[in-house]
Amino acid sequence: MTERLIRGGHVLTMDDGPGEAGREGVLDILIRDGVIAEVAEGIAPPEGAEVLEAAGSIVTPGLVNTHHHLYQTLTRAVPGAQDALLFGWLRTLYPIWARFGPEEMHVATLTGLAELALSGCTLSADHLYLYPNGARLDDTIAAAQEIGLRFHPTRGAMSIGESAGGLPPDRLVQPEAAILDDMIRVVDRFHDPSPGAMVRVGLAPCSPFSVSRELMRDTALLARDKGVMLHTHLAENDEDVAFSLERFGCRPGTYAEELGWTGADVWHAHCVKLDAAEIDLFAATRTGVAHCPCSNCRLGSGIAPLRAMLDAGVSVGLGVDGSASNDRASLIGEARQAMLLQRVARGADALSARAALRLATRGGAEVLGRGTECGRIAPGWRADIAVWDGSSLSGAGSWDPAAIPLAGPDRVRDLFVDGRPIVAGGEIKTIDLAATVSRAGTLARNLAR
Repeated sequence: MTERLIRGGHVLTMDDGPGEAGREGVLDILIRDGVIAEVAEGIAPPEGAEVLEAAGSIVTPGLVNTHHHLYQTLTRAVPGAQDALLFGWLRTLYPIWARFGPEEMHVATLTGLAELALSGCTLSADHLYLYPNGARLDDTIAAAQEIGLRFHPTRGAMSIGESAGGLPPDRLVQPEAAILDDMIRVVDRFHDPSPGAMVRVGLAPCSPFSVSRELMRDTALLARDKGVMLHTHLAENDEDVAFSLERFGCRPGTYAEELGWTGADVWHAHCVKLDAAEIDLFAATRTGVAHCPCSNCRLGSGIAPLRAMLDAGVSVGLGVDGSASNDRASLIGEARQAMLLQRVARGADALSARAALRLATRGGAEVLGRGTECGRIAPGWRADIAVWDGSSLSGAGSWDPAAIPLAGPDRVRDLFVDGRPIVAGGEIKTIDLAATVSRAGTLARNLAR
């Protein structure tokens, strides 16, 4: 039996206690075999337990990333894509991504997950929808297992190329029968439905403008047969909505509903342009949303109706989106941006710092179907915990240590996943980060040439 005590930190539990952060205060956390055993004041350390002194620190549940394209970590700040809207951005980057292979996928994922870990993330989804030159979803899963983060990869797909009226070049699309066969393969090989699973797999056709209506419907049927979740992009910007109206004769939310893409086992990325009826549909069907505020700003997509979604009861988490459209991967940064954008749109009281942090923790866990085991600091929940240095420069002078999205550290001191240390003393402990960053730089330069 392995035991660990995190002692004396200012804990934001995000449980069902009073306030937006749940029970809050100076508390100890006892971890036993990867699970939180007790949260209380003055817990005596069990014999043989490792003790982490957290006095002066802020302790939160590990943050949850509900949308990413980790392969894009090798294509940040690409000239020609820096100032483009979504469709032009994609057309610039598709030819570069077509030169990726298994090593690029693996190294990009390692680099991106390390960046997420240092920003407090313990659980990340990933949406991989292109597989050039022998690359497979397996390459990203191996990287996640190496670094030790909890992982929810999704087997994405593109099947309609330029010659058939789609956006991606023909060499990046796959036959739909082959896509479905590989979806079955990765679910059967990697998906773990058990409590505390480190890897769960979802199915994720890229978008309504890169796959057929038939593939969307068949994927939904397959996912429900296999008991896995569904994910795609939806209503990201005005171009997206215009495409849906022209091609399908309806708005994106209606299109999703017609094909079986609503329900508690579905989450959609972005949803910047959902209207009131679509928001009500998502609330009634418990369909989740991955809100990606930095990417929405970067691509000029607009301000998502986050406050309206929350008020209607839609399940919302935060996502960093791909590092070619952000171009960073900081979950705590997304919490801050989500808060600020809603205040720009609706006033200074639209979203509090604690509510933003709740989206980044409990909200994300609920969107990914992990709401009964991740996203909170409570007995019985998994020991996915972030410890933030309360003496950081960015928090100096702060009167409220818990208002991290307003004033506080943007990098963790310690991070635990299932009770195992991933970050200690501000440094990644599971991989050689310097070597990984160096290799990522080399691969990016090769792609640029």
